[in-house]
Amino acid sequence: MRGIPALVLLIVAFLLALPALSYAQSTTITIPENAHEKSYGSGWECDPSFRAEGDKCAAILVPENAYLTNRKYGAGWQCRHGFEEVAGASCLQVFVPANAYLEPSGKDWQCLRGYRKIDETCEQIRLPAHAYLSDSSYGPEWICERGYRETNGSCEAVVIPANAYFDDASQGPGWKCNRGFSTSDDRCTAITLPANAHLDRSGNWWDCNRNFQRSQNLCVLRN
Repeated sequence: MRGIPALVLLIVAFLLALPALSYAQSTTITIPENAHEKSYGSGWECDPSFRAEGDKCAAILVPENAYLTNRKYGAGWQCRHGFEEVAGASCLQVFVPANAYLEPSGKDWQCLRGYRKIDETCEQIRLPAHAYLSDSSYGPEWICERGYRETNGSCEAVVIPANAYFDDASQGPGWKCNRGFSTSDDRCTAITLPANAHLDRSGNWWDCNRNFQRSQNLCVLRN
C-alpha cells in the first residue's frame, strides 16, 4: 500500500510530459539532401549551388563559360568575362571585330584609336594632309595642325598678314592683329592714338584717358 502513492505520482508525471513530447515531435523538421537548417528562424534552406524545387534541393545547372555565384537570389550563375547572357540559359562570347578591343566590363567593345565604329565593324579614319587625330570622344575626329584651318573637309594654310599672329579660335579669319594694330579687311594697320588716349585692354583699339571722352575720333575734356 505504501508503494501506491509513488506509482500514482510517476503516472501523473508521465501524463504531464506527454503534451511536451508530442509538441517536440510535431516541431521536428525533415531536412532534405543538400540542405541545412536556417541560421535564423525556422525551416531549412538549400546549400550553395543548389535551388529549392518543392521539398527538395536540385543542383543549379551552370552553362558553359559561366560560374556559380553562390548567391541566394538570381539565377545562381553569371557569364565569365567576355561572354554575355542569352535568354537566361547560355553564355555567348562577345564579338570583337578587327581593330577593336574588349571593354573592361567584358560586355562590349570599342574601336582602337584611329578607327570609328560603323555598325559591327571598325573603319579607319582618313586624315587629310596637315591634320591629326582628336583626343576628344565628342566633336570632330581630327583637328588641323597649327597654322591650318578646316575648309570643306581639308586643312588649308592660314594666310597671316604682316603685324598679325595665328589664332586658332573657331570663329574669325584664323589670325589676330598684334597689339597696337587694328583689323582692316585682310590687313593690320597701325593705330594712331589721338591726344589724351591709350590702347584699350584688347590692344587693338583705343580709349580716352580719364576725365576725357570720345568726340569724332578725338578725346575732349569732360565738361
